[in-house]
Amino acid sequence: MFFASPLKAFNTFDTDLRRNLLILFAAGLLFWSSTAAFLPTLPLYIQDVGGSKQEIGIVMGGFAIGLLLFRPMLGKLADKRGRKLVLLIGTAVAAIAPFGYLVFTSIPLLFWLRIFHGISIAAFTTGYTALVADLAPVAIRGEIISYMSLTAPIGLAVGPAIGGYLQETSGYSRLFLFTATIAFIGLLCASQVINPPLNSQHQSEHQNSNFWQILASPRVRVPALVMLLVGTSVGAVHIFVSLFIKSTEVSFNGGWFFTVSAISSFTIRVFAGRASDRFGRGLFITFGIAAYTLACVLLWQANNTNAFLISAIAEGCGGGTMISMITTMMADRSLPQERGQIFAICMAGFDLGIAIAAPIFGYVSEFVGYRNMFAYSATLTFLALLIFLTLSNKNLSNSLRFALGRGEDAFSLNNIN
Repeated sequence: MFFASPLKAFNTFDTDLRRNLLILFAAGLLFWSSTAAFLPTLPLYIQDVGGSKQEIGIVMGGFAIGLLLFRPMLGKLADKRGRKLVLLIGTAVAAIAPFGYLVFTSIPLLFWLRIFHGISIAAFTTGYTALVADLAPVAIRGEIISYMSLTAPIGLAVGPAIGGYLQETSGYSRLFLFTATIAFIGLLCASQVINPPLNSQHQSEHQNSNFWQILASPRVRVPALVMLLVGTSVGAVHIFVSLFIKSTEVSFNGGWFFTVSAISSFTIRVFAGRASDRFGRGLFITFGIAAYTLACVLLWQANNTNAFLISAIAEGCGGGTMISMITTMMADRSLPQERGQIFAICMAGFDLGIAIAAPIFGYVSEFVGYRNMFAYSATLTFLALLIFLTLSNKNLSNSLRFALGRGEDAFSLNNIN
């Protein structure tokens, strides 16, 4: 059932396009499996080498600092030198970084290593998303982007489960070697991608804009702010949920939280992308932000296995709709020649949120505990929901209609793209 619609869409493509998308999908699956294996295990590793709650937050936040510092320049590189180059950079860093965890045990060195590791997602996701958006036919762009984005939830389902298992049964060394190996295989896949030339027929007045000019544009500013607020909340969940579950003494492996979340994300993406081509992106972005809010509220109140499972499902629904649909919305709002930069700048909001979440919520948890910390994260996502409902388009009326699926996106460039 799940794969019938994707296969139908892919069978309409020519051989070269289908091959490109399948290679990209394989590279993405391997990349995300490698990256996700660290979610439930690295906070425990930092704790085992002597890190405090705040130091765990600081080290984990280094990943987002690497994202934030390098994504804008990698976005520009993707527009100027092609998407494949940044794909290769991302997978190469993902293959190299795990060896550093084998060697370093001091908190300062782990922090710098984590910054380096953050370059992997900055590069890979920018190149991957821009290339998929370039290749996807406009009429079914939401459907194709959603199908291709399934690599993240599948990887997030497989990676944490295997990572948690290896950490518990074989130790950290085999875990780190596993992540390096599958990332290297992903690098081999990425090297086979054919990077089509960008269509330079249309010129954009924004094409030569710098970072701040693009960010100030109303088509980018509000989505970036929404991503900042949601990213801060998501960072709190991803970094501290395993430690919170452990502190409650509930018999529930933190890795399974990410696995259930990923399965939920996978399931909803199969349907949401295709539906967004018909009903618009705004409705599904609204739903996704609301789901994130619900997930944080549930974590705030969680005290048994079922509560953690339901929260994980809500978390997956948020990620499966909001992030992929904002990505698709930004593809609608950009031309190919600027798409890498637009994606990079919008996602930089998410990166910054994760970067500040780690030290801020690490500090907050020292005083109010992990449980009450999630009440603060729910407040941030609720604020993001209000901003999107009222400011996502050219005025309040248009914003409400777009966010509720009752109107079109006034910033969409589909008529010339």
